[in-house]
Amino acid sequence: MFTAGRAGRAGSSSLAAIRSRVRTTAFFAPALVGALVVAACLAACGGGSSTHTSTAVHRASTRHHTTTAAVPAATVPVRLHYHPLYTLPAPLRDPAYTVLGGDRFAMLGGLDGADVSVAGIEVADLHRVLHTGALPGPQHDAQAALLGGKVYVFGGGFTSELDHILMYDPSGGQTSSAGTLSAPQSDVGVTQAGGTAYVVGGYDGTSYLNTIVAWRPGGRPDVVAHVPVGLRYAAVTIAGSGLYVLGGVTPAGTSDAIYRFDLNTHRVRRIGTLPRPSEHGNAVTLGSTIYLIGGRGPGDTDQTSAVYALDPVTGRVRPAGRLPKPTSDAAVMTIGRAIVVAGGQSPTGTLDDVGELVPAA
Repeated sequence: MFTAGRAGRAGSSSLAAIRSRVRTTAFFAPALVGALVVAACLAACGGGSSTHTSTAVHRASTRHHTTTAAVPAATVPVRLHYHPLYTLPAPLRDPAYTVLGGDRFAMLGGLDGADVSVAGIEVADLHRVLHTGALPGPQHDAQAALLGGKVYVFGGGFTSELDHILMYDPSGGQTSSAGTLSAPQSDVGVTQAGGTAYVVGGYDGTSYLNTIVAWRPGGRPDVVAHVPVGLRYAAVTIAGSGLYVLGGVTPAGTSDAIYRFDLNTHRVRRIGTLPRPSEHGNAVTLGSTIYLIGGRGPGDTDQTSAVYALDPVTGRVRPAGRLPKPTSDAAVMTIGRAIVVAGGQSPTGTLDDVGELVPAA
């Protein structure tokens, strides 16, 4: 159960174990899929449960809005270099976040430097925070997607796990209720494709969830697939016709698995293995490559500065750069030809840095 500051952890054997599971992985990173973006054919573990609640109507709708790109040959990942941009008004980690367009992005809720949940909304660009707003109440461990020009925030937690879907209109600053999830869930990964948001895994206050939930504005949440194991704090991104799930926390511990969910067939397969188990990291797509940015192991101070590139055709993972300091729980988004990294958690505290990872010259 969540407290006003930190989230509690059911089933942990100690306070350290409880604290090690609380923070959110950015799992939402909106992917900018261009002509080079892969319709990857990554493989492996069959999806856990064979019971799906999706209807034929929803499946047809999802396929209608999914673009399948041609599968190119395996690509050499672009190596990234970090450049600092500016600092936030205050340290922040675990926000929901999304790109807004025009080099702007939004961060909603999160935890401040004192581990207290906040309700703030910050709209920023590559130079500064442009303006601020507020959610109806403080929360963290949620994620967001941009659909039809509106920002939707899924789940999260404060004093308990939340089941709401909140809408934020960046053009006017208003927030309102847009629906509810089928179950309360925090610690989710969220990404979007073709006007549909996908909510991956999470925690309902008792159990780790293994669901992939599809949702469109005005509709109901629909479980379209299952990953083989309950999963929290996974990094997720879209590349071509695939949704990729990297790492996360399972009931048995930190995961090193990479899964691909096919947006057309709804099949889940394991396609590879990370160099090390990872949770609380962020996945984004840049060009034809998926990048895993930062993250950590099972300990509160086990952050990494590593940046890895995943080839979505072959499933091969290779080093692709480094952050200036070990970082987990940041807001990480692709904007143009750069990957923006804002806030997060280091071994020494909550961060206020905003910087960008750009392809090496």
